[in-house]
Amino acid sequence: MHRTIKRAIIIGNGFAGAENQCYGLIRALGLSHRHSFYRVRRPKNGINKWLNWLPVSIHQKLDRLRLKLFDPQSIVSEQSGILEADAELIAANARETFEKDGPVLVVASGRDTISVASSIKRLAPDHVFTIQIQHPRSHLSRFDLVISPLHDYYPQTPEGKKQIPWFLHGWITPRQPPRRNVVLTLGALHQVDSDALRCAASAWHAELASLCKPVLVVNIGGPIRHCRYGADLARQLAASLRSVLPTCGSIRISFSRRTPQQVSEILVREFHNHPRVYIWDGQDPNPHMGHLAWADAFVITADSVSMLSEACSTGKPVYVIGAERCTWKFAYFQKCLQERGMVRPFTGDENIAETWTYPPLQDTTEAAEHVIRALAKRGWNLQP
Repeated sequence: MHRTIKRAIIIGNGFAGAENQCYGLIRALGLSHRHSFYRVRRPKNGINKWLNWLPVSIHQKLDRLRLKLFDPQSIVSEQSGILEADAELIAANARETFEKDGPVLVVASGRDTISVASSIKRLAPDHVFTIQIQHPRSHLSRFDLVISPLHDYYPQTPEGKKQIPWFLHGWITPRQPPRRNVVLTLGALHQVDSDALRCAASAWHAELASLCKPVLVVNIGGPIRHCRYGADLARQLAASLRSVLPTCGSIRISFSRRTPQQVSEILVREFHNHPRVYIWDGQDPNPHMGHLAWADAFVITADSVSMLSEACSTGKPVYVIGAERCTWKFAYFQKCLQERGMVRPFTGDENIAETWTYPPLQDTTEAAEHVIRALAKRGWNLQP
């Protein structure tokens, strides 16, 4: 029977990068104003940081027991306005409202959401269409569609296989090439599209339009397991920015929540009094979208797949610092971007006034098109 999808559910995991991918896909599908948001909450703080290896459901039960025994008052204080992702309740609601409101599109991202999203699919298989963003590692048939970055399949490449000790071959995932229900992207999904950039350009016109050109935006993330850095990279970045300053009209620097204090302090100390350098202080409003709209070029640390994906969607020059420090699949991601001409290493020898172009990264739009085709095969469509 032909059905129309008029609503969506996002299952988040509390991490901005993962949840932003869900919102990006929902936006590209035209369901931004017709969705509900739920979150899988993994306990944090104290001993919980050592228990992240546990399945989230077991981790939650252990934490509730701990709180009940030792700190019962905090059980109430930890509640928030965001709904807890309960697979049974979500599936039941999808079944009960199916005849009136049609099927539900369920979009989840991140390891902790896998069990919830797959359970919703199992409990209401004829009433939902489930999409898991980021590779779930195993049993891909639990979902209608899996949207995975290409670098998650690095263990399947010849160079990836060489890096895996023979006795670990059976443990490193994914162990098989992409299935038919897998959509591969180069980077991360996001909410940056032409409409969003147009709105941001208008919203930030008063502050950014008058800046001296070219405007160089510097986005700094933070070290991760396979891309480690600290004060040494900050000093390298500061020296390189000093070198390119004569070719810039303005420099705008932003830090993320993951940026180590030692990194931010070095750059603030170096540039806080420079008349052509602005450093965002972390207070609202966040200029990120304005920077994407008004920048002429970007410098981005290699650790952030999300920030690189967003910048590469603009078609503007993107320089990367720290790519040589990346290992495993993150090094492969950097290699893929460079091979497609989307990024170049930031050395300090660049003339920022000299531009270069490439086909913008269109992962989010292309993923949405795959979703629409997959829905059509099931006899479903999206409400225009």
